[in-house]
Amino acid sequence: MAALLLIVITSFFTAGLIVRTKSLASGRKGPGVFQPWKNVLVLLRKGIVYSETSGIISRIAPVIVFASIAIASLMIPVAGFKPLLSFNGDFILFAYLMALARFMMIIASFDSGSSFEGMGASREALYGMLIEPALFVIIAGLVIFTGQFSLSTLFDLPGEENYNLVYGLIISYIIGNITLIENSRVPVDDPKTHLELTMIHEGMILEQSGRNLALMELSSAIKMTVLMALLINLIVPFGLTTTLSVAAILIAVIVFTIKGSILAGIIGLFESSMAKKRFFQLPSLFAMAFFFSTLIIIIKVFS
Repeated sequence: MAALLLIVITSFFTAGLIVRTKSLASGRKGPGVFQPWKNVLVLLRKGIVYSETSGIISRIAPVIVFASIAIASLMIPVAGFKPLLSFNGDFILFAYLMALARFMMIIASFDSGSSFEGMGASREALYGMLIEPALFVIIAGLVIFTGQFSLSTLFDLPGEENYNLVYGLIISYIIGNITLIENSRVPVDDPKTHLELTMIHEGMILEQSGRNLALMELSSAIKMTVLMALLINLIVPFGLTTTLSVAAILIAVIVFTIKGSILAGIIGLFESSMAKKRFFQLPSLFAMAFFFSTLIIIIKVFS
C-alpha cells in the first residue's frame, strides 16, 4: 500500500513537472508543478453533466478505469517497496488491467455520441492493437532473460549475471517507447492540443465532466507514473530500500522522487524538442518497439 500511496502522491507532481519543463523550454512561465492536483480538486467539487445519448457505460467507465489502473499499480515495486499484489504470472494480469482501462475509455467515448470522441477512440484502439504485442514480447524476453515470472523481479536486470549495457539500452528504449505510446505523449499525440482532428486521449474525455473527469485525469497520471517507475527501476536501480527502518524508507522515497523528477524533466525536454508525428508515420514507431522486443529474445536464445 505504501507503493500505491507514493505513486498517487508523485503522479501529479511528475505530470506538472513535465508541463513546467515544456513551458520554460518555450520561454513561458507556465503553471506550477502542482497545478494538475489543483485541477483535480476543483473537478471533484463540481457536478457531472451527461450527454443525452449516453447510457450506463458513461456512468461506470470512469470508476472502472481508475480501479483498473490503481490495481495494476499494486503490482509495481516502487522505491524498493514490495508490491501488494505479487505472484507468478502477475504481468499477464497487469497487461489485461491496462487493456481493460483502455477498453472502458473507448466504449465510453462511443457511448457519449460525440463524433470527435469516436474518432479519438478509434485511434486509441488501433494504437493499443499495435503496441500490446510489443509489450507482451518484451515481457516474454524478460522472462527468458531473468527466469522470473513476476513484475517484482522481472525488471531487476542489473542484478542478473548476464546483464550488460546493450541489454539495458535496448530494453530501456522499448519501455520508454511503450510509456510514451500508452500515455499518448509526443510524438504519438500532444496531450495539450485542442485541435479535435488530431486528439487521441484528450479527444476521448471531451464529454467527461466533474468527478468523472477528475477520475480520468487521476487515472492517466497514475498510469504515467507506473510506467515511469518500471523505467526507473530498470535504468537506475540504486536507492531501493531493502529494510523497513524509517531512515531507509525516507531515503528510498526521496531518491525515487528525485529520479522521477529527472525523468519527467527529460520527457518535458524531449516533447519540447520535437513535434507530433503524422498519423501515417506512427506505425513505424510501433514496429521499432516490436522489432527490438523480438531482438531481445533472439539475442538471448542464440547467445
